[in-house]
Amino acid sequence: QVQLVESGGGLVQAGGSLRLSCAASGSIFSIGVMGWYRQAPGKQRELVALITSRTSTNYADSVKGRFTIFGDDAKKTVDLEMNSLKPEDTAVYYCYADQVMLTSRSTLPAVWGQGTQVTVSS
Repeated sequence: QVQLVESGGGLVQAGGSLRLSCAASGSIFSIGVMGWYRQAPGKQRELVALITSRTSTNYADSVKGRFTIFGDDAKKTVDLEMNSLKPEDTAVYYCYADQVMLTSRSTLPAVWGQGTQVTVSS
């Protein structure tokens, strides 16, 4: 069983910064992709940022230049540094892992964390 545990959410004023962290645990051999999605009330879950095991990154247009994703392949962690936060960044942020291979060499479908709330006040 693989679990993703997030931390670092909270309340911040517009223009402020937060850093989210996510750690994967379990009998993991490798993870191909880790990242973050978010879901605001009444909206669909959307991609925020992804990083591959080869450190290739992908960002949503709405966060480019403000958010930075960091991955540690050995530790199986992914962080999201969020700067210049805006009220529209308010959402539940979910950690995501894909291409997860276990030590048994079996693979899992996408794995999600439980979510952490980020609220940006104006």
